[in-house]
Amino acid sequence: MGSQSVKPITNKTERKVFINHLLNDIEALDMMIKSDAFEKGIQRIGAEQEFCIVDQYYRPSFNALEILAEINDVHFTTELGLFNLEANLDPLELKGTCFSQLEKDLSELVEKAIKAADAIDFNKIILTGILPTFKRKDLVFENMTPFQRYKVLNDVMKKVRGNNFRVKVRGVDELILDHESILFEACNTSFQVHLQIDLDDIVDQYNWSQAIAGPILSVMTNSPMLLGRELWSETRIALFQQSIDLRNRSQLLREQKARVNFGNDWIKDSIIEVFTDDVSRYAPLVTSELEGNPIEDLKNGIKPELKAIGLHNGTLYKWNRVCYGVHKNVAHLRIENRYIPSGPSIKDEIANAMFWIGVMLGMPEDCKSIWKRMAFKDAKGNFIKAARTGLDTYFNWFGKGVSAKKLAKKILLPMAHDGLLKANINIEDIEFYLNIIKERIDKNTTGSKWLVRSSRMLQEDVSREEANILLTYHMHKNQQENLPVSEWELAKPLARKDASSNDKVHKVMSTQIFTVHENDSMRLIKNIMQWKDINHIPVINEEHKIVGIISTSDISNVDKFDDHSASQVMQKDIKYGTPDMHIEEAKSIMLENNIRCLPIIDHNELVGILTKTDLEKLNS
Repeated sequence: MGSQSVKPITNKTERKVFINHLLNDIEALDMMIKSDAFEKGIQRIGAEQEFCIVDQYYRPSFNALEILAEINDVHFTTELGLFNLEANLDPLELKGTCFSQLEKDLSELVEKAIKAADAIDFNKIILTGILPTFKRKDLVFENMTPFQRYKVLNDVMKKVRGNNFRVKVRGVDELILDHESILFEACNTSFQVHLQIDLDDIVDQYNWSQAIAGPILSVMTNSPMLLGRELWSETRIALFQQSIDLRNRSQLLREQKARVNFGNDWIKDSIIEVFTDDVSRYAPLVTSELEGNPIEDLKNGIKPELKAIGLHNGTLYKWNRVCYGVHKNVAHLRIENRYIPSGPSIKDEIANAMFWIGVMLGMPEDCKSIWKRMAFKDAKGNFIKAARTGLDTYFNWFGKGVSAKKLAKKILLPMAHDGLLKANINIEDIEFYLNIIKERIDKNTTGSKWLVRSSRMLQEDVSREEANILLTYHMHKNQQENLPVSEWELAKPLARKDASSNDKVHKVMSTQIFTVHENDSMRLIKNIMQWKDINHIPVINEEHKIVGIISTSDISNVDKFDDHSASQVMQKDIKYGTPDMHIEEAKSIMLENNIRCLPIIDHNELVGILTKTDLEKLNS
């Protein structure tokens, strides 16, 4: 989807023309595979760094285009959301000190982004799988990057879907919501790693990349939360699939496979099966101005770009993706790892890249033709389990049960070490970066575990919204020092003078809210307020919208009307606040209206209550 000239397929003629281009590309690729027309004897690595932009209060910033212009470097490009950017690293030959060079190159690009962001409203760059401070109101269509390709993709996918997209993820907490655009997909930020593979090895290597995906992911998770809810260890996996899921009950089998998926089976004969399966399963959504004939190009000694395949693949999202590329009339194949999250630090990311590539290089001989030894559903199941439970996962590994920690430490780390040595990678680099993975395992600390532990501890003292800001503040601080996450101390509340949120309501509001229904009896409500020692309780309707407030003063004579409903007693004239409102503004509203309680609403959802007691605690 790199082209900005894409357009939706709107009629039979456009569909027929595009499919003809697609089939020509498939035929040309098959010809190249059969004639072994790919670069041999060399492997390269590459990476794409996605990152989030936040303002000086660690909330999402929407200045991506201004920051991109300030950077003025062809390595950088836009992402779907105006709160993201992407940096594309130059490929490096897999040898010697390529991994420490990769860290140097990445650090230089990130530093450029940091300086440019600071120049635009003192913005900051955050490396994280999902930004903790995202709120529902940030993820609206207006905050999508205003380029044609993004709007077209959103419009086409929504039309195919036929209704709003839905996210439903259960973890420790539960998140269920409908959303109007594909922008929730932009919550996911990753560190995508590429490994060039010889044609002779691509089938077995692709299958191996699928087999190891779960165990590799388990030690790299960094996205446990979304909108303040504690969900999967790597919530990106569930969110990405659901945020652009086009399926609905009325659709036929051709669209009954999610466009974000792990895969359907092992590849057995030729890597062309990956592409033919995609064309067979997924209808094309977009097209572009496609010219020429790749089959004729091959006959004339020109390696084609296969633009139709690239365009179709741009609407599909595999966690391990086979990529075709051509440079200076030399074609190559590579595997792109798309499940590694961004962060927690640059050193962590390079360690993640080395660990994956090392295990790829160290593939045992008896794992060729892997379908003879492992069921595909074991690999797929391992991946989903790793996304859910990370380093605490228990895997089915070639018919035996093994913990993530034991598998990584006893089998995969030695395998990676040997594979990297065979590729003549510098031994000091091998030991340095693989030790970062080992330290995570030994200390039982991935990015996800750090975030969850820190969040739980912070919420003993501050609101959930303030905890999310503090998490982001401490992530940024540790990333500036480029410390691996295994060395991070848990996030702590800041001294008041250092507070990053500028005295906003979310710092002090109560988020543990009890609500009652407008038809509930006053006798029940009186008991709830006494049991929970609360002075104010919001009243909601069938749509879960707040319609009133009941305070202790309203129930002083409740014995006189035990059978009354909440709707008969509640205060209906409600004043509201928002989490980002300044505390002094909220206090003024309460004083002017002579009220002791202010419901806090965010995106039409009740997220907290600010009481006079909360304000008194602030001044104590």
